[in-house]
Amino acid sequence: MPETTADRPYHHGNLRAALLDAAESRLRTAGADQVSLRDLAREVGVSHAAPRRHFADRQALLDALAETGFERLGGVLREALTGASAEFPEQVRVVMTAYARFATENAALLELMYAAKHRPGATRIVAAAEAPFGLMNDLVVRGQAEGVLRAGDPQRVGIVVFATVQGIAALVNGGFVERAALDALVADATDQFLHGAGPLR
Repeated sequence: MPETTADRPYHHGNLRAALLDAAESRLRTAGADQVSLRDLAREVGVSHAAPRRHFADRQALLDALAETGFERLGGVLREALTGASAEFPEQVRVVMTAYARFATENAALLELMYAAKHRPGATRIVAAAEAPFGLMNDLVVRGQAEGVLRAGDPQRVGIVVFATVQGIAALVNGGFVERAALDALVADATDQFLHGAGPLR
């Protein structure tokens, strides 16, 4: 006989994490429109009502996925900095490379993260985004303090860096550039940025 909802358990060892993992997998293969609590409950082997212990609705699940995405991105950037030398140009390069790799390896997730961040009331997502973007801003401020970057609004400088690396990632994700060229393109972009944003002579 086919399994019914009643046959499936209500409890799960770590249901929240399992649902987020399953949701990210569905997001990657089918898009956000195909993510549903009922389908995910079936996939992880619990009753259709069980996910609501952690997520009030589908949007709450997607918001949690976006929040954890920003947390992961922050961890990726911090790890990249930890493994880099103390030289400022090297730190810019590794952060830009780490971001570009995350953006190309998690394209659908990143799109969800940015869309969710700008929804009204997404305070938790905005707070989670502060870690990776704060790290980038701090790096720009440091470069200005060391005289490597010209003085001015660090946010404007950061936008230029972000737009550059995001653009490279978008070209890779769109199939316009081979993924194998990613690191070299980011290195070239880093050199050009540092040269162009250096102090005026």
